[in-house]
Amino acid sequence: MSRPLEGVRVVEVASWMFVPSGGSVLVDWGADVIKVENPAGGDPQRGLITSGLIPAGTVNFMVEQPNRGKRSVALNIAHPDGREALMKLVETADVFLTNYLEPVRRRLDIDNEAILARNPSIVIARGTGQGPAGPDAEKGGFDGASFWARGAVAAVFPPDAAGWPQGQPSPAFGDVMGGMALAGAIAAALLKRERTGEPSVIDVSLLATAMWQVSPLVVAAKLFGLTSLPRGDRRKNPNPGVGVFRTADDRYISLILLQSDRYWDDFAVRLERPILVDDERFNTSEARSKNGPECIDIIDEAFAGRTLDEWKERLADFDGVWTPFQTLTELYDDPQVVANNYLPAMEDGAGNPVQLVASPAQFDETPVEVERAPELGEHTELVLAELGIDWDEIAALKSRGAIL
Repeated sequence: MSRPLEGVRVVEVASWMFVPSGGSVLVDWGADVIKVENPAGGDPQRGLITSGLIPAGTVNFMVEQPNRGKRSVALNIAHPDGREALMKLVETADVFLTNYLEPVRRRLDIDNEAILARNPSIVIARGTGQGPAGPDAEKGGFDGASFWARGAVAAVFPPDAAGWPQGQPSPAFGDVMGGMALAGAIAAALLKRERTGEPSVIDVSLLATAMWQVSPLVVAAKLFGLTSLPRGDRRKNPNPGVGVFRTADDRYISLILLQSDRYWDDFAVRLERPILVDDERFNTSEARSKNGPECIDIIDEAFAGRTLDEWKERLADFDGVWTPFQTLTELYDDPQVVANNYLPAMEDGAGNPVQLVASPAQFDETPVEVERAPELGEHTELVLAELGIDWDEIAALKSRGAIL
């Protein structure tokens, strides 16, 4: 089965997680993504210990996840010959993808003007911290700053017991969302170019991604003078069929019965609580709204009487929406995850088995397959040869320090 971006070549001059994660989505969609790295160490993500997690064996998960399936070319683009090799690569590409700041791009002579001079039809996609305009446009940004803090995503979460803002719930929390936005924008720009012949310059920032992520609250904040997400007593929920409930083994279930009347009779049977139907305080959504605390107390007491496994069995064919709160490792055995291959398996360069997370979109009911991330400069000679550079010149480029 062909993938939608097969035949599309992307030159990625980017590091860390945000923009490379967008490149990994393009790989999943079939693009040939060539990652251009500095011969002196490559993408700095290769040497980073993330949140105290030292890679298991040789599996560097923060390199594998955003770089799987790419080809790595090690070019010293500060060297005239290395830059010229990059430009020859640009001439063959459909997309130039970067997170280099504009002052760096101007210094290296790889800004938009230089790129378009060598390939007038190329799509240029830039990922930044704060966007292409404004006083901080040329300042760097990581997701913990530009997305989480400045973008006010942290404001959605309550502070800790000491009043400090919460940290991000996972590494690269905002980066992967921004990467998805980049990938979608690139696909749209490629479609525009196909229809009109006109290329685009795309800008996606972590700040804008954050604001989009919490956009209902951003709008509500201005309308209602909010500074954070209002949080009330769960027992005062106007719809007792929506909430979180604790089981006998201290696990939790999320219950979402938005149209509660539709499911209520069956729900009461499964909870073995006929009072939820027989008592007029609870037998309609309007009545439950007026008597929410009492209704929730009954549901709480019912869920607390059985373990999660017992509830899984009892609610297995219940038509209402519910799900357990899962741990990260439980995802690996989730039958839906397994059936849809959301955690495709591969081996890294040393033969270590690892499962990565597939990007969300599937095409033609075909699960995503992944290949390992490249070693630094693994494909340098091969890609240069594809450009028509002969082996003598490749050897000369190495001797001059232009390539690895």
